[in-house]
Amino acid sequence: MRMTINTFEVHERYFQKGMAIPIRVERAKKPNSRIKQQTLKLNDNINIGCAHHLKKQQRSVSVAAFEGAAIAEPPEAPLVPPTYENPMLANYVPIYVMLQLGVITNDNVLEDKAKLEKQLKELRAAGVDGVMVDVWWGIVESKGPQQYDWSAYRSLFQLVQDCKLKLQAIMSFHQCGGNVGDSVFIPLPKWVLEVGESNPDIFYTNRSGLRNKECISLGVDNKPFFNGRTPVQMYSDHMKSFRENMADFLESELLIDVEVGLGPAGELRYPSYQESQGWEFPGIGEFNCYDKYLQADFKEAATRAGHPEWELPDDAGLCNDIPESTKFFRSKGTYQTEKGKFFLTWYSNKLLTHGDEILDQANKVFLGCRVKLAAKIAGIHWWYKTESHAAELTSGYYNLNDRDGYRPVARMFGRHNAILNFTCLEMRNSEQPEEAKSCAQELVQQVLSGGWRENLEVAGENALPRYDSEGYNQILLNARPNGVNKKGPPKLRMYGVTYLRLTEKLFQKQNFDIFKIFVKKMHANQDLCPDPEKYYHYTVPMERSKPKIPLENLLEATKPVKPYPWFEATDMSVSEASGFFADIIAIILSVFRRNRN
Repeated sequence: MRMTINTFEVHERYFQKGMAIPIRVERAKKPNSRIKQQTLKLNDNINIGCAHHLKKQQRSVSVAAFEGAAIAEPPEAPLVPPTYENPMLANYVPIYVMLQLGVITNDNVLEDKAKLEKQLKELRAAGVDGVMVDVWWGIVESKGPQQYDWSAYRSLFQLVQDCKLKLQAIMSFHQCGGNVGDSVFIPLPKWVLEVGESNPDIFYTNRSGLRNKECISLGVDNKPFFNGRTPVQMYSDHMKSFRENMADFLESELLIDVEVGLGPAGELRYPSYQESQGWEFPGIGEFNCYDKYLQADFKEAATRAGHPEWELPDDAGLCNDIPESTKFFRSKGTYQTEKGKFFLTWYSNKLLTHGDEILDQANKVFLGCRVKLAAKIAGIHWWYKTESHAAELTSGYYNLNDRDGYRPVARMFGRHNAILNFTCLEMRNSEQPEEAKSCAQELVQQVLSGGWRENLEVAGENALPRYDSEGYNQILLNARPNGVNKKGPPKLRMYGVTYLRLTEKLFQKQNFDIFKIFVKKMHANQDLCPDPEKYYHYTVPMERSKPKIPLENLLEATKPVKPYPWFEATDMSVSEASGFFADIIAIILSVFRRNRN
């Protein structure tokens, strides 16, 4: 079936015919490998590696948000044949550290190379597998259209390689600054912003008319406003230049993956919440589709659906409102009406179209390279415990108790065999203020399970810096939700975890000591393994993306299914003590060290 862009623009009720085609993404395997992993094929077409059975005394975390959905039973795995030279390495989860946002300055200079080299060598000595870095569009192509300068990034990549670390590169087509944790300001290329001065509708716009210059609106993805090029063409050209200028690093397999930026903060979402525009946690955010291009697109879609009178929402409140204070998000609000459902489907499906098209271009660019693509979904955990999931809806994730808003995205990623990268791995519900109605743990379970069900490799990162055992233990739990398997692969294992981020505070002795323990536990108590194939991560030359997936098949994935069960706590804790007692022990150790010095 051929799919056009228009296919993404109408409500599910207009696509009642046809059966869903199961989507299965083949994992990369080493040709003629001696290692043969038995797998258990579940009914939802995901292959999960062999593992030991869940211990009866360990209970899983319940997920109240999916009451009434089908239960996801943990897979029963057969015994692993004795073909693993070191079965524990099958539990190894590589750990990367995100470099400073401004490691390459606005002037396109690698700042303080000697200091960075020292830090990278310390990370390597601590057992870290690699680092992640933003490759800023606003720096590389700052001088003019298609005038690329990769010199500083080449110096950085060479330094990383010399320090025997692997690399994750982010194609950052967004501005740095204005989001939580942004410590530097790196704008979009000046010549892009100049187009916006004469045509501000190239930027995302909220109902009040406030423009967001963090990234270009998906409403103009295919409009040639930029010296005859469209945004999709600009992103593609940038990635082509990256491949050409980093060919030697790609050939040497320094790069593990290339994460493709798809929106604000590099995430596939709308810029619904931005601190620089006055947003404060836990505000619901605002819909950002009021530029003239998206308004016209919605009007056209509504007219085709037989409702030319429908307009974009005018009752969804402001960014710092709570759900019940708005007509749109309150109980029995507009979001539950036919008009509201139509809008939310259109709004979320525009993201699917946008992400699918750019990932398709990325696949064409890196075809044949021994590297994986990756893309990020944001962890919008506040208001998850409410009926309307307001903060998720404004971000573009049409996720409700009876509708999964993330698995369709995962299914789209699967077409391109892209790694699904998710955030907020460190967060626990008990740490969030009650008024935020947060369920970070359940959200992580939902999104990761959805990725695994679509047979994707799933990776993640912490949303905010953490240096404590409880934060590390939560990450460890999510990395291996059912623990380690001493006989081979665990039931569930993340492809990798990126720690945010490299700072002076991380290298403070007490913080770095516990970080090193965390790294060791991520590796399932194994030493650093510099060869990914030894922990069964095989990368083959990138193949062409699979055919486009019809919308009705993507929307089949909205049917909610309970996530896989999670242990209540990791079996690879960085400390036997936790909480208050861990803090007391840390203080005592700190005093002891000071006295010794």
